[in-house]
Amino acid sequence: MYCQNCGKELSDQASFCPSCGHPTRNTPTVAATRAGKAVSPHSRLAAILICFFVGTLGVHRFYVGKIGTGIAMIFTLGGLGIWTLVDLIMIASGTFTDVEGRLVTDWQV
Repeated sequence: MYCQNCGKELSDQASFCPSCGHPTRNTPTVAATRAGKAVSPHSRLAAILICFFVGTLGVHRFYVGKIGTGIAMIFTLGGLGIWTLVDLIMIASGTFTDVEGRLVTDWQV
């Protein structure tokens, strides 16, 4: 296993990288943070693709757990496209959050 931050090799039992102190994915008690906010386990790549292709139906909102606003987007067709465009920009810029307020920032699927 390798550190995602610095690339150094780690043991499989390591909770933190001994070189840079970055937590490993094997550490469930340590929430990853970026700029003081927790990072969502949802993929930003998936969210942006879903928003681009079926954003007017709010499917990307269902993906991150925002069921209520997803339903509202279905009935308004994404705020006639404006709400969808705003969400697309927010996802692309890394400021879109999931239902628990965690940033959807990682591009991994």
